[in-house]
Amino acid sequence: MEAFSKKRLFFVLVWGIIFMIISCTDHFRSLNTDKSGITEEEMRIDYNNLGILLGIVQQGIYFNYDYGKGKNWPFQLMQNLNADMFCGYMHDAKPLNGGTHNSDYNLQDGWNSSLWNNTYAYILPQINRLEETAGYEHPAFYAITKILKVEVMHRVTDYYGPIIYSHFGDKDREYLPDTQRDVYYRFFEELDEAIKKLSRSKTRGTEDEEFSRFDILLDGKYTTWIKFANSLRMRLAVRIAMADPDKARSEFQKSLDNGYGVFENESDVAAVSTRNGYTNPLGEINKVWNEVFMNASMESILKGYNDPRLAVYFEPCISDVQLKDKNGKDSLLVYCKGEFRGIRQGTCFAHNMYMALSKATVSQSTNAVLMTPDEVWFLRAEAALRGWTDEDPGYCYRRGITVSFRRNKIEDASEYLQSDNIGADFIDVCDVSNNIKARCKVSPRWIESAPDEEKLEKIITQKWIAMFPEGCEAWAEQRRTGYPKLFPVKVNNSKNNSVDTEIMIRRINFPGGIRTSNPIQYQALTKALNGLDNAGTRLWWDTGHNF
Repeated sequence: MEAFSKKRLFFVLVWGIIFMIISCTDHFRSLNTDKSGITEEEMRIDYNNLGILLGIVQQGIYFNYDYGKGKNWPFQLMQNLNADMFCGYMHDAKPLNGGTHNSDYNLQDGWNSSLWNNTYAYILPQINRLEETAGYEHPAFYAITKILKVEVMHRVTDYYGPIIYSHFGDKDREYLPDTQRDVYYRFFEELDEAIKKLSRSKTRGTEDEEFSRFDILLDGKYTTWIKFANSLRMRLAVRIAMADPDKARSEFQKSLDNGYGVFENESDVAAVSTRNGYTNPLGEINKVWNEVFMNASMESILKGYNDPRLAVYFEPCISDVQLKDKNGKDSLLVYCKGEFRGIRQGTCFAHNMYMALSKATVSQSTNAVLMTPDEVWFLRAEAALRGWTDEDPGYCYRRGITVSFRRNKIEDASEYLQSDNIGADFIDVCDVSNNIKARCKVSPRWIESAPDEEKLEKIITQKWIAMFPEGCEAWAEQRRTGYPKLFPVKVNNSKNNSVDTEIMIRRINFPGGIRTSNPIQYQALTKALNGLDNAGTRLWWDTGHNF
């Protein structure tokens, strides 16, 4: 009877949360208000007051939290029509907005505001509540909240630059923005705090079980969360390698020295699990909406490398492509059925002929990957290349490729590791004017005598391949390093020519609503950006050089 009551209460709590009314103004003055009628005492049973909020946050990273307005489409606006495309991974085969939109840098504010608006309206308020609720009473929950906070918010600052962070919820400071440098420094402090609290919890023998049933990213163990925090610190340290090299080196070394370790083996993966009701939004957009296809840059590199991961990531073309003449009658038949073919960004197409090309394989039941051990090995390779550690960069590089192969059920990477293949020229199935010569000229084989710049290009190109389909991280690293070398847009419709075609898009504009409804805050954001609020302005860590 007791088990039945707890189960019943759990479903009541879940449905109550679904109907929770959450609101957020441009001043961030109104956080979420619980209208479910559940008492504080009921919420405390079995840590539900913490666990349900943690569930919302975990679903809000690779965003598929249902806040009452439907699922999947927020993710499409927040990531798939932005980072996933800008990083060279994917492209929609449908002529959205008449063919001109983010693809050709005709940036759509309604799309680009989505990550900012949804994070501040629905996810950060829950993090704020968890920080206030857990505090000293539940240090492990508090620590995990801090790690999640960094994982959520580094994606936001890496889109826009300055963000509202340290003063979120601080009405007296009018929600002043932080510079990106200050945000990153705060990230490192919060990871420090989280690791210390989780380490103390393990030392004192605190059980993981109080948290484990709410964990949909890892295995519920505090030691694994410490490894994730250490790995995340490595990611952020490498990100600021040129903007703040001394800080970057010290933070990276801190993770490497931590006794709990970092992600290393193929099982060390942080991903939003679909086993308990979460559905992968990219899978829905791909399998049901038919709007996730291979980008031409991905085709060029994977086909050129003869990379076996090509058939893991994408499906072959489902049919040949029938071209039309100027009168709409059948003309040339392009044979491509069974091949892997992609779409070049920025071609402003106004037809549906690309619908026959290569779709992604990801489905609704595919776990949404946030961090992998292969990424960490490539971070270690770059750190070693920079002289931050005594590790061998070539060894770390080869380990990264090997672990990526194993994660994708490809056992033998030996032949690939000796390959001198380079990227392939791109040939468009519909329009020869979109054809372009390969930009990626480095091969998978590690060459010890190569210049550091070439070694870095190899490291980042392989990291880019391995991180698929997580476009947020791939886009950030491509902007930071310039690698892999992607195809430029054919047509550049950026406002006031703010984006250089070869340098490519550097960031997303602040939401237009802030400019009109809160000009004081908008001015503060642009001041913290230290540049014009357009897509051509570099972020703090995006220095334009690698050594």
